[in-house]
Amino acid sequence: MQNAGAGSGSGSAQQQQNHTIIPIIMPPVPPPLPPPPNLPRSDLLEGSREDYVKVGIPLYEAAIKGDWKAAKLILDENRDLIRCAITENYDTLLHIAASTESTKSVVEFVTKLVQLMERNDLELQNKNYNTALSLAASAGNVKTAMIMVEKNSAVVEIPGNNRTMPLYMAALFEKPVMVRYLYGMSKKMSGDYWSHDNRGWVLQRCVEAEIFDVALKIVEDRPELIAKKGLLTDVLLALAQKTDAFEGTKPNAVLRTIKSIFQVKGWLGEKESEALQLLKIIWKKIATMPKSDIDDILRGPPRRFENIRSYPSRILFVAAKMGNTRFIIELIRSNPDLIWKQDDKRKTIFHLAVKHRQINIYKLIYEIGAMKDLITPIKDIKGNNMLHMVAKKAKQKQIQNVSGAALEMQRELSWFKEVERMIPPSYRQRKNDDGKTPRELFAKEHAYLVSKGEDWMNSYMLVATLIATIVFAAAFTLPDGYNQNTGIPFFSKEPSLIIFVISDAVALISSSTSVLIFLSILTSRYAERDFMQSLPSRLMFGIATLFLSIVTMMIAFSASFFLLYKEKLEWVPITITCLAGMPVILFAKMQFHLLVDIFDYTYRSKYHFKPKKRTLYY
Repeated sequence: MQNAGAGSGSGSAQQQQNHTIIPIIMPPVPPPLPPPPNLPRSDLLEGSREDYVKVGIPLYEAAIKGDWKAAKLILDENRDLIRCAITENYDTLLHIAASTESTKSVVEFVTKLVQLMERNDLELQNKNYNTALSLAASAGNVKTAMIMVEKNSAVVEIPGNNRTMPLYMAALFEKPVMVRYLYGMSKKMSGDYWSHDNRGWVLQRCVEAEIFDVALKIVEDRPELIAKKGLLTDVLLALAQKTDAFEGTKPNAVLRTIKSIFQVKGWLGEKESEALQLLKIIWKKIATMPKSDIDDILRGPPRRFENIRSYPSRILFVAAKMGNTRFIIELIRSNPDLIWKQDDKRKTIFHLAVKHRQINIYKLIYEIGAMKDLITPIKDIKGNNMLHMVAKKAKQKQIQNVSGAALEMQRELSWFKEVERMIPPSYRQRKNDDGKTPRELFAKEHAYLVSKGEDWMNSYMLVATLIATIVFAAAFTLPDGYNQNTGIPFFSKEPSLIIFVISDAVALISSSTSVLIFLSILTSRYAERDFMQSLPSRLMFGIATLFLSIVTMMIAFSASFFLLYKEKLEWVPITITCLAGMPVILFAKMQFHLLVDIFDYTYRSKYHFKPKKRTLYY
């Protein structure tokens, strides 16, 4: 009996074990697929061509022009035309009006048209799944969109092709006002057809379009979006390329002075940019992830070319090339090891900063202490160290703001001298894989600037020579001539004549001096040390004397008219004097910044590369 009981108990236990409930983890339910496009009626398209030409084309033209009277005459005969396609893409009258330029007449046209429509008519789509609201969103026609949404708010949630919402279309075509309006109407993107993917697309497009206020709202309303690695890579990559967006609001001069005196940080009118706020929120989330995930996010997706795997979208290095200093600072502060990261060609951010002449990123090397002695000698895949990088000529984009070949050479040489001081002495003469030292490479890469500089100097010398010729001839042809008996000018006692003579003499002397200065530059040896100080100093003096010759030549020119018209038609010399000031003003406006740049790089170049204050760690 006991055995039977035991067997019975064992069977009961076995039975319970067989009936253990195993929980089944269901995958997340994807959002429903959008239905087929809700196409309008095709009566016009499938009817006779004569009817289409008679009705369809006039309706199309009326929608484009915003001519409601013309459209109403046709619609009064057949109200169903509101629901008919009038193009082969199955666009309705509302589609056309919504996508055209939002003039006053077009807005009035849409208002009257929507009043005649049923709510469901606004949900009609063309072959591309686009509602009229989607087209209005793409065009940025906010007033048109508001009219449609007021009639039927459901159109905000109707997806287009590939699940793209009207909000996405507005962000894609960079329509910030429309984006703000539609995001407010989307109820934080919570409709049935919103998914994690298309919410992420909107966030990415807002960042790319620099609509950072909406991007911040999305991140705050949907924090789960910044947990997906792929989206984070796309958003960070977009931010890395927005260098100008990271410049916050700066305090005025008075507040800056108070701040510098009292060493105050983070107040007195300073305001972080929205791009920086967004980056801080995202990077704070990323910083808590495992290191492997952080590396994946920063590296981005791989790309294969000729069986070589590369990562062209590596965020850190894109920011370095673009000169996005604030972006890089935020990343390094919470992940200091990033200064050692190398791209596919084994270049660090500092190597790229030197290559692309991004001076603000280069300045960060002064804040990493002795580690710079280990970073600067790092070689790329072609054996180039940092000094080789700076020896190569800068790309045109980096030197487009530099005036003239001589100043370009001066800046290039300043960069070379700076990196030469930074790199350990034993690496200054190292050869790359092509067998060239940095100095040999610099000479080869910048040889073209010498001949280019000669042409540039010739232009200045030609102007100075022309002025000297004119004022020399003018000195012997005084206004109204000389007294034949005494040889004394007729107007010898007139102040205007004295002004004329003095101005003409100064113009002749200064223009001749300018010619000699430019001639001395053209006949110089063009040695490296000459480009650093000697040639720029002479160039400054040459331009200054040329400017003086132009000013005094115009004064002499004006004074001659005061002599000729001193007793009548006084308005003539006054008018001519005013007009004579135009060449002086134009020359000063065009050349003043050049003089400032030359002076700055000649006498203050050593201050350009060293940071005035610590920005990485303060």
